[in-house]
Amino acid sequence: MVTTDPPAALADAPHLPPGRLETLAERVRDGRDGSAGASRTTGDRDTLTVNAPATDERIGSVPACDGDDVDAAVERAREAQTEWAETPATERARVIDRFGDLVVDRREELLDLLQVETGKSRRTAVEELFDVPTGCGYLAETAPGVLSEERRSGVAPGATTATVTYEPKGVVGVISPWNYPLTLSMGDALPALVAGNAVVLKPDEKTPYGALALAELLEVAGLPDGLFQVVTGDGGTVGPALVDAVDYVAFTGSTATGRVVAERAGRNLIDCSLELGGNNPLVVLDDADVDETARGAVQACFSNAGQLCLSAERIYVEEPAYDAFVEAFVRETERLTLGTGYDYDASVGSLIDAAQLDRVTSHVEDARERGATVLTGGRARPDVGPYCYEPTILADVEPDTTVACEETFGPVVSVAPVPDADAAIAAANDSPYGLNASVWTGDRERGAAVARQIDCGTVNVNDAFLATWGAVDAPMGGFGDSGLGRRHGPEGIRRYVESRTVGVSRVGPLTFPDRIPTDWFVGGAFAALSLGRRAKRGLRGIKRRLRGR
Repeated sequence: MVTTDPPAALADAPHLPPGRLETLAERVRDGRDGSAGASRTTGDRDTLTVNAPATDERIGSVPACDGDDVDAAVERAREAQTEWAETPATERARVIDRFGDLVVDRREELLDLLQVETGKSRRTAVEELFDVPTGCGYLAETAPGVLSEERRSGVAPGATTATVTYEPKGVVGVISPWNYPLTLSMGDALPALVAGNAVVLKPDEKTPYGALALAELLEVAGLPDGLFQVVTGDGGTVGPALVDAVDYVAFTGSTATGRVVAERAGRNLIDCSLELGGNNPLVVLDDADVDETARGAVQACFSNAGQLCLSAERIYVEEPAYDAFVEAFVRETERLTLGTGYDYDASVGSLIDAAQLDRVTSHVEDARERGATVLTGGRARPDVGPYCYEPTILADVEPDTTVACEETFGPVVSVAPVPDADAAIAAANDSPYGLNASVWTGDRERGAAVARQIDCGTVNVNDAFLATWGAVDAPMGGFGDSGLGRRHGPEGIRRYVESRTVGVSRVGPLTFPDRIPTDWFVGGAFAALSLGRRAKRGLRGIKRRLRGR
């Protein structure tokens, strides 16, 4: 395993101006975000310390907001939302588009900020940041049409009409995680904004600065004052207060916390979308190109040091390809570079903190103690960074070990042979989770057929995760314990609106005519209904035959 020299947390961040973190935190302290300053007119308030994972050094602090701060932020956002909802969707989309341009323009500073907060490699930071303007472009182009009113079939064509309009929910609460703090916060916040809502964002306490930097850029892009609020603080304090105050909740995080959010939202009779945990499978069929598949598996398993909701943690290989794949996979994994510098030398960066390192270490040790073989990796690397851990491949893992049953969320994967594709599908589906999966084969049609049998919200053929995640026009989300709702695509926009149906009758009240005997009218109505149903079935049959030619 190749390593690179560790940096000094802030001193080596080449594009992050001195004092920048303090300036961002001041947005909350003076009330521009979260109204924390407005609610504390005298005395000092509590703060949360933020550390750099690459060095475990303190890099700054942010206000620890409380329930009163959340209420003030939501109230301010609600006041701004009324006028924003009346702004044409095309103008709202232009603001989001300008924001995307600003992210591109400020990319070097934002990349530094991402690395300081998360400890991820520069390569992974680029992948994350690139996703933000890509989403902006999609929303700018698509959202106005998705939100336009639609004509639907009326109950009596010609006599009635039905029109569907889409109205914003109001104030949306977004609770985002630490592993992809820019992508996942904006992936939920931007479609909510373009749909006419206000947003109050609660970033993870480990990674607040990226959210504050993006709030600043939204302001520069022309987003009205107060419409996008950031509340920093402890999740156990700010999260429940936010769910109680808003009209919709978008949450990304663990399944355990997601259940709590869903229960609280349900008591408040508000809707929510939840992207939760996963224990994602990767299937290698016997006709796969093992060298190409090994390179893809490295991406699938070790991107962002495995701290990716879409990461593969279980690999199932048809037996004829097993030995060749494992040899190639170990070889490609050992070529990875481990480091925390601000250049592009490192493939894999740091874990986020000591708790995450303890989780990864305990999962690997539990598997070892129960007979698993470590094919490569399997150890922490404090010489590189306090929370660095080598990319690790395990074989001979017992099915009831922790690493097999739970999400490790680190650079650890198990690999196992299976007799055939049916067994691989069964093993892939033997999990309460269903977020993402990957199938590798030399026959794309065979791969697509296998993909349709795997119980996950996204399944990639001959790709790790970008084929589905990057398809921003298609929905992304999980089955089972991996969550509710979808981001991306029209579905990811319309989750933030209420539909209203307006029906108009051109002939007055739709009821039994007073001047026609009831039995005549009922008999005629059912005869017409039956005739219409037969005619529609006939048309459907003709269309099917034409499609089959």
